[in-house]
Amino acid sequence: MGRFEPLSTAPVPERAILVGVELGRTEWSCEESLAELARLAETDGAEVVLTMTQRLDAPVPKTFIGKGKVEELVAAVRSLAADVVIFDDELTPSQQANLERMVGEPVKIIDRTALILDIFGVHAKTHEGRLQVQLAQLQYVLPRLRGMWSHLVGEQTRGGIGSRFGQGESQLEVDRRLVRARISTLRRELERLDRRRAVQSKARWDSGVYRVALVGYTNAGKSTLLNRLTGSDVYARDELFATLDPTTRALDLEEGRRVTITDTVGFIQKLPTTLVESFKSTLAEVRAADLVLLVVDASDPHRELEISAVRSVLEEIGAADIPCVEVLNKCDLVDPAELPAITAAHPDAQVVSALDGSGLRGLLYRIAQEASRGSVSMSVLVPYEKGLLMKMVHERCQVMHERYVQEGLLATVRADARMASTLEPYVVDDVPADA
Repeated sequence: MGRFEPLSTAPVPERAILVGVELGRTEWSCEESLAELARLAETDGAEVVLTMTQRLDAPVPKTFIGKGKVEELVAAVRSLAADVVIFDDELTPSQQANLERMVGEPVKIIDRTALILDIFGVHAKTHEGRLQVQLAQLQYVLPRLRGMWSHLVGEQTRGGIGSRFGQGESQLEVDRRLVRARISTLRRELERLDRRRAVQSKARWDSGVYRVALVGYTNAGKSTLLNRLTGSDVYARDELFATLDPTTRALDLEEGRRVTITDTVGFIQKLPTTLVESFKSTLAEVRAADLVLLVVDASDPHRELEISAVRSVLEEIGAADIPCVEVLNKCDLVDPAELPAITAAHPDAQVVSALDGSGLRGLLYRIAQEASRGSVSMSVLVPYEKGLLMKMVHERCQVMHERYVQEGLLATVRADARMASTLEPYVVDDVPADA
């Protein structure tokens, strides 16, 4: 060992205290919700040093928690040298300002919404993703600006020379105008991107390619499943909100039909409304899908609550009526003795492991079944000069039999309603098996 110890350059995790209130009106218990909050905090690089709870009929208007619990919190912050206090529910701007004053600087007081927004800010990779996160962050910050200039507003109340100009209020109004202007700019840019996405989505619709969207609770394994099904290399890690930006990949089914699969942002209980609003253009990929695969972590004891949270968001974004198939993922992590009970509770679900590939053939067959639902059988003769239509036949239809004859492509296919309408002018009598 040398004379001098090398200094670590690794970032020191912030010490966090979590605070939750048991109101007794939610499906999730306070302990379960705080356990998820702890995972969120760890995802954001914090170390949870204490968890505090209080049972209340309703939040205290001034400080969210009771006076005695605030005093207990202040003592805990000092004794544990905490850097940040994270509340499991959204605080009003005044509650946050009051708590910051009582706890004292430099300790930060934030809530679940601010924590999720911070995680999204780190994980957003695409231009659109960053714009969506920035919009949500500014919408969250705007009503909280007053506390940032409270020391200047205080100077105004003392009177004297210059007090009529309202130095603090002027700065506050300047900041508000800047934030509102930035919000307007972000909305215009996102609307422009949304129009471009709508054009791309319409092109996919016009092409007739069957569209599948992966949805699910965060960390259910959607990205890993997409990689396994399509052989792609989408970023996938065992952490909350590892993927924010939608990714679409093509998949050729065994029957010859081509479909697209889109991985979307993971959901979570108490998902901030500002985030749902900001990510509506991304979630439009779900609304435009022909089939939704609701991916569930079968090994998670809270899977039923998570399914409920996901279905709630699907309803909120107008996607509740789209055909949906539950996919019980991570079956390799489930105790074999418990698996029968889980599958019995979800008899129509596909049981898979995206990690080791088990159950994927059954899932692909189910996708093919859903894609063929409502299809009709027809025999067609497509002329050689209709090259694009020939390509569409192979990509969009299940080709039962085909042969190239002098006039063109002679084939018996199963086609959906849109494709059947397109092929109607080329229908012929049934193609003989030995044609």
